[in-house]
Amino acid sequence: MSTTSVTEPPTDRLARRRRWTRRALITNVVAQGVLVVTGGAVRLTGSGLGCSTWPACEPGSFTPALHEATSIHPFIEFGNRTLTGFLAAIALTVAVLVWTDRSRSRSYRLLGLAPVLGVVAQAVIGGVTVLFHLNPAVVGIHMLVSLALVAVSTVLVVRERAGDGPARPVVAPRQLSLARLLTVVAVVLLALGVVVTGSGPHGGDDDVAYRFAVDPVLIARAHAGAVWLFVVVLAVVLIGLYRTAAPGTTRRAALWLLAVTLLQGVIGYVQYFTGLPVVLVGLHMLGAVLLTASLTWFVLSLRTRDLVVPTTATD
Repeated sequence: MSTTSVTEPPTDRLARRRRWTRRALITNVVAQGVLVVTGGAVRLTGSGLGCSTWPACEPGSFTPALHEATSIHPFIEFGNRTLTGFLAAIALTVAVLVWTDRSRSRSYRLLGLAPVLGVVAQAVIGGVTVLFHLNPAVVGIHMLVSLALVAVSTVLVVRERAGDGPARPVVAPRQLSLARLLTVVAVVLLALGVVVTGSGPHGGDDDVAYRFAVDPVLIARAHAGAVWLFVVVLAVVLIGLYRTAAPGTTRRAALWLLAVTLLQGVIGYVQYFTGLPVVLVGLHMLGAVLLTASLTWFVLSLRTRDLVVPTTATD
């Protein structure tokens, strides 16, 4: 058995299957982002302990208990848990569609299992946040794992349209090195953003609100410094792409990343100087999702893969 790189169109049956797979993958990445935003809504409305336990909402009751003193908080928290179940169904669909596609490489098929495994892990981490009364370290891990799932889900969307051949760079080695540096800086700034939130006023509950024991102004400045470093590196990358024969897809991905970064920066500064209004903080969390997805798309656009189809070798 040997392999050859070809560009033959798939059969009608395979084409239909891949259309359904593509739809499931896009739905998954959108749902992963929505879950981050709704999780932020839980925190920003003080509903983090709207359900006092886990996996049930209240002792002896899976759903919020109705009584005269019931507030909106249990329903917000329970709604976010319900959305997690919906996301699990989507992720399971992705796992089945990707894993059973024997025409694709094993690495791609294994990657298709990541969302459903990640959702299960997130459900457990979410339960731990409740049991530990919204400890900011656990809440921060919850957020970072969500962003990692957004990145993995974006990889799946891009890989679904690509081949399974070895990745070949389409830009100069210097651009690849700068992209790696850009990714490292992004991880640092996202982590610092989580620490900023964990040291600020939005603890997730009106009564219980443990915070990181750090100066919020100092950590906010460190986060801003990382953002500016990210912008500088990205600007150098863009200049290099336009000075060389970089593909149009790569340039467009870089421009999208720049636009998202600048918009995210504007929201960050405005929310900081206006006292962290919940609407802007929520938009900033959405921006973190878009930044993660855009960066992933850009990094993947620096390489291409040929379509590889197994063929029977002849003597």
